[in-house]
Amino acid sequence: MTSPILSKGQNVPLPNDLDRVDVVIGWTESEFEVDASALLLGADRKVRSDSHFVFYNQPESEDGSVRFLGTSATEEGAQTRISIELSTVPQDVHVVALAGSLNSGVFGEVGKIALRVVDGAGGSVAEYVTADATSESAFLFGEVYRRDGQWKVRAVGQGWESGLAGLATDFGVSIADDAEPESGAVSQDVPVVQARVQESPVPAPAPEQPGPKTPARARGVRTAKRVAKKIKPVEFTLAEQDSWQPARLFSVIGVGTGEEQERRATSALISTMQAVRPFARAICARMGAPAGAFEGYIEVPYERGESKVIPDAVLKVVRGSRVWTGLLEVKTGNGKLRRDQLESYLDVARKKKYDAVISLSNDVPAGPGELPVEVDRRKLTKVALRHLSWAEVAHEARMLLSHGDIDNELHIWLLSEFLRYLDHPRSGAAEFIDMGRHWVAVRDAVTAGTLRAGDPKALTVADTWVSLSRHLALRMTAELGATVTHVLPRRHKSDPAARNAAVAERLATDGSFEALLRIPDTAGDLAIVADVRTNRIQCRTTLDAPNEGTSARRLTWLLKQLADAPGALRVEAVFSERGNEACELLSAVRAEPKLLTAGRAGEITSFTLEQSFPMGNRRSGTATSFIASITAATDAFYGSVVQPLREWVPAAPKQSEIAPLEGDSASNA
Repeated sequence: MTSPILSKGQNVPLPNDLDRVDVVIGWTESEFEVDASALLLGADRKVRSDSHFVFYNQPESEDGSVRFLGTSATEEGAQTRISIELSTVPQDVHVVALAGSLNSGVFGEVGKIALRVVDGAGGSVAEYVTADATSESAFLFGEVYRRDGQWKVRAVGQGWESGLAGLATDFGVSIADDAEPESGAVSQDVPVVQARVQESPVPAPAPEQPGPKTPARARGVRTAKRVAKKIKPVEFTLAEQDSWQPARLFSVIGVGTGEEQERRATSALISTMQAVRPFARAICARMGAPAGAFEGYIEVPYERGESKVIPDAVLKVVRGSRVWTGLLEVKTGNGKLRRDQLESYLDVARKKKYDAVISLSNDVPAGPGELPVEVDRRKLTKVALRHLSWAEVAHEARMLLSHGDIDNELHIWLLSEFLRYLDHPRSGAAEFIDMGRHWVAVRDAVTAGTLRAGDPKALTVADTWVSLSRHLALRMTAELGATVTHVLPRRHKSDPAARNAAVAERLATDGSFEALLRIPDTAGDLAIVADVRTNRIQCRTTLDAPNEGTSARRLTWLLKQLADAPGALRVEAVFSERGNEACELLSAVRAEPKLLTAGRAGEITSFTLEQSFPMGNRRSGTATSFIASITAATDAFYGSVVQPLREWVPAAPKQSEIAPLEGDSASNA
């Protein structure tokens, strides 16, 4: 069942059996960073104290019921998250106001932003999408509020040009001067917050002896963010030959399969998280944990009836007085998660009043919040179940190393060694390499023309294709440092069954898959079409032509940008005259540009560039496999065609020449 889409001012009740919800603010323009915040309001719609304002510098309310979980990249762009423990929100808190703010820029430049309220399994229970913002730098998206004992969600959609400080002030928060202290940057681990002081008459202090003055401490909440510093990674330069390899921190010698592989991978992950706090925060954010001090423990036994269950790890995150706890179940290689195992951990977590059970395997779910194994949803009323793939873990490590906030040489080396371990085949933490056991049968049925859209095997392979598309987006995000989005129709984002049915229908009808990737700051989206019948992969992108000049000049503008593109690239020009198109190979157009423009009515309005690649047909394992060929084609086309392209930017308007007035100098005129 899809979640209700709220319009501005509309409200919807939350299910009565929900003890906890996460509020997710998501956006697709990844060059902007939106930070979530929450204000716990009384009946007068004011905060009781500054400690009831939750945001990046104060990640938890005084009672621990509302927590800021941080910001992370997703396959849809990026998101920032707030967690609300509905059962522990104080009775005198009537409203939890949910806002977002920008450190730079305005919301009018961010485009559509979605606020989603999700349950413990990641399922959406309410959603509000807005594009109303213009010049605001802070925005109140919605409220989770209590009415007659029933929790509800209301869409608000109100903005502030005065930013986060202005929004918070209007709700009664005392804001301190945001100037950075002279002593330098403040540690991320300590909230820069000072409680408001109640004014009261006090005796005059005794005169102080002369000495250096200490600057007065500002009162209120400081909203300034710490400036990140970058540091170069450790380099090894004394090797006499290229074959010399530095010693490994996480050894792969003697790694077998099964339990030994899982133990080593789990130990490497937990120890790296404990040492490199930004990495721990990135992983914990994906698990729904708060930003705080992290500890992990391996293979802790728990009693369950007359038997024992032993999760691979117990994860603890401390923020103030609140301790978040999760049980981790790890699979490597071809190991598959089991329903009975996850449900036993859910029972233990519920009994111990833990927060979550997390599964970690090589399974890449097709959509955010989806689980590779279905469990009894009644077990999720008190405990969240979340899934991570090893590909996502590696993605977070690569993002931090290339584009993250790590300013310690040792931390960079530790994280590099962990990633080096994951990249080795013996780790068992593979990237997406297998189309599943039904791939060969479905491929052969497509070739024979016997595949039907309702075939369960086709639906399974369709789901795997969407997972592969998501993997491509994650992989490019880590490499480029910009959030690459796998574009899906809105109805398919919240309805996996309809999404898989649509993919299977196209596969049965014309024998092809298609994925669309949106990459920030590129001239056009990157489309990948895998044609099973012809064993070819088509990569293409479409961009607008300049809106001035002749068709010849517009074509010249394109050819200059394709100086290093392969001659086999197909160039299609679409003209303003309806139904008028021309297509030629780039090599031919370079030799004779008029092939595309001669005799065509109207001017060129857009170009479509397409290149064909061979498609592997093996399900997994080699460089000639289907997945490897899709990845290679995507990388090659992006590097040689999409990356060099830039959108047309017209020249600035020219001033007209103004004759000087009589008696005035030329300069004055």
